[in-house]
Amino acid sequence: MLPTQILENEHRIIEQVLSCLSKMVLDVTKDGKFDKEMASDAVDFFRNFADKCHHGKEEVHLFPMIEARQMPGSCGPTNVMRMEHDLGREHVRGMTDGIEAASKGDEDAIRSWTNHAKQFIMLLRDHIMKEDQILYPMANQYFTDDDQAELSAKFEKVEEEEMGEGTHEKYIGIANRLAEKYGVKICPEADTSHQAHHCCGH
Repeated sequence: MLPTQILENEHRIIEQVLSCLSKMVLDVTKDGKFDKEMASDAVDFFRNFADKCHHGKEEVHLFPMIEARQMPGSCGPTNVMRMEHDLGREHVRGMTDGIEAASKGDEDAIRSWTNHAKQFIMLLRDHIMKEDQILYPMANQYFTDDDQAELSAKFEKVEEEEMGEGTHEKYIGIANRLAEKYGVKICPEADTSHQAHHCCGH
C-alpha cells in the first residue's frame, strides 16, 4: 500500500467523525441539546488522530519529501495545506475551550462552539478533497519506489513511537462509538472486525 493510500484511508475515518460532528451541530441548533461527552470525544479524536497522527505524518514526512523533489512548497500546495492545518487547529481549540460552558447551557458558548464546528467541517472536507484529488496524485508522480518505501517506514514509526501501541485502535473505537450514537455509517476503513490495522499500514 502506498503511503498516500494510508493517508486516504485515514481521511475516510476523519470524514466519518465529521459527519458525526454535523449531527451534533444539528442537535444543538434544533433543540439546544449539547452532549458534553460526545463533543469531548470528537475534539479528542480531531486533536490526536486527525492532527497529531495524520497531519503529523504529512507535515513532518510527506510535505518535506514533496518539497525535496522540486515540487513547489513555499508558495505551492504544501504551503496551502499547512495553512489549512493551522486554521483547523484554531477551530478545534475554539470547540475545546467552549465545551464546559456550552454544557452548562451558556448560549454564547453554544453559539461559538457551533460556529467553530461548522467552519471546521467545511474547511476539513474541502481540505481532504484537495489532498486526495490533487496533492497525493502529484506526489506519486514524483516519488520513486525508494521514496515510497522510506515514507512508509516513517509513517510506521509515527504509529509505533510517537502515538504508541493501541492508540490508533483507541481512536477508531471513538470514531465508531460516535457513528453508532449519531446513526452515521461506519466506513470500511474503520471496520475493526476486518482491518483493525489496515489504515495505518500495520
